Amino acid sequence: MPGKVKVIVISQEGHCDAGHKVGDEIIFDWDSHEVTGRLCLHALYSALPKIYALAQGGNVAYATAEDGSKVARHACPDGYNPLILELKRVD
Repeated sequence: MPGKVKVIVISQEGHCDAGHKVGDEIIFDWDSHEVTGRLCLHALYSALPKIYALAQGGNVAYATAEDGSKVARHACPDGYNPLILELKRVD
């Protein structure tokens, strides 16, 4: 059963043209087909395969978050202004 995926900005260096800041949250809800929050198209386009896999219950390369939960990490493709996202399925 598809679920929700929470994406959190955990690191941002340099100048993000989209204005992303550490702590920004985006929720992808496959049940309601809604996205809460905003994510620039460059980060979205590159992270979407992981977001989709998590929503469908897939197992992607996991890291351990500060709270001990398993998460996926994703780097925005803008190498001059690094942005790191943490992706987690939430039920």
